[in-house]
Amino acid sequence: MTSTTSEIRPADLGTLVVLAWSGEAPDGSDMPYLLAYSLGDAEGGPDATAAAVEQLLASNGLPVGGELVDGNAKPSLPVRLLVEAGQAVVQMPQLVAQADAPEEWLAAVADRGYAYLVFTTRAWPEGEPGKVVEPATLAAFAGAEETLNAAAHIVLPATSLRG
Repeated sequence: MTSTTSEIRPADLGTLVVLAWSGEAPDGSDMPYLLAYSLGDAEGGPDATAAAVEQLLASNGLPVGGELVDGNAKPSLPVRLLVEAGQAVVQMPQLVAQADAPEEWLAAVADRGYAYLVFTTRAWPEGEPGKVVEPATLAAFAGAEETLNAAAHIVLPATSLRG
């Protein structure tokens, strides 16, 4: 579920999807990841969608293809992560998007206190909501150089309604 406001027209973003998964990090423990992308189904296709997503990210101080933004060190960052009732909810002034979070993701975010968000401008029409995404397919898209270079990378501290 996604809602937007402000100067960015929701229709320009296309259908936005957020996926939550965890994987082994270099330190040997699980890292909770979030991948946000558009299906590229806006009027004008994937190119128009990419431009709108890039505008959304830039308006929130998130550089595409740049360095990692550490939300732990930037309390004024206008991007938040709420973890509640088995959901990961990414909040920005112009956007609220949520994803079902698997148990292993919830455990990893509880251990670390944050998640690593990759918000890419690269469209992924194959990653439709409700469609089963095979782990190898997800890994191929999420780990592709084209996806990573077209993304903002953010460490988001996790909050909950319980404090």
